[in-house]
Formats: sequence, structure tokens, C-alpha cells
Amino acid sequence: MRIGELAERAGTTTRTLRYYESRGLLAARRTENGYRTYDEDDLRLLQQIRTLQDFGFDLEETRPFVDCLRAGHPAGDACPASIAVYRRKVAELDGLIEQLQAVRAEVGAQLLRAEAELPHGPEPRCELGTERDTESAGTTEG
Repeated sequence: MRIGELAERAGTTTRTLRYYESRGLLAARRTENGYRTYDEDDLRLLQQIRTLQDFGFDLEETRPFVDCLRAGHPAGDACPASIAVYRRKVAELDGLIEQLQAVRAEVGAQLLRAEAELPHGPEPRCELGTERDTESAGTTEG
């Protein structure tokens, strides 16, 4: 298949595919007239990259998975280098979760403090029933 078809089937752009090619993640074969051609293995490789990026992996972190697929493994995560990337990503996510939990605890504490300082909760900010509304309601001519 040509680059446009691959881009469409992979849900990306031809520009992105050319970028992946320049980074060595996607290898294009060329026809006699210079057109790039790809096959189903290339589509599977792109799907692997896209899935990993959706999970928050940066492009360079996808390289071991791509290499694993190119080595003939049916899944890109069946190689030691891919597993090492998974482990690093899980550790990174655990750290982010800890940070978010700490921030959440601090915001929750601030909320409790702020609520405790209000005797009867916050004042309503409703525009209905203000002096201007009651004055205009009482000045109807009949």
C-alpha cells in the first residue's frame, strides 16, 4: 500500500509517517518510480506505536517495541527491552500517582479549613430578588 492509504488506515497523517521514517521507526520500501510502499506489518507496527503513545509513552520509548516486532515476535512487548520500558513507565506512573495523591490531600485540607471558617456556608450570588428587581416589580402602572 502507498503512504496515503497507510496513513488513513493507521489514523495518522503522511507527514507523521515521514517523520517516523526519518527517526528510523518506519522503513519504507520504494517502487521503481520512487513511491513509498508499505505492508500489513507496517500497519501493525504503527498501531503499536499509536497505542503506546495513547498510554503516554514518548516516541523514543516505542523503539524497543518496534524492534521487537521487526525481530519477528508476534507482540512488540515480548522482548526484554520492551519489558524494561514497561517497568520504567509503571514506576513513572506510580510516582505521578503519589504526587497527585499528595496534591489532592493538600487541596482537601484547604477546602476543609475554608469551609470551617464560613459560619453558614457561602453567601448566595443569585441576581434574582435584588433591590433593583423588587423596585421595578413594584412600579407597574395600572
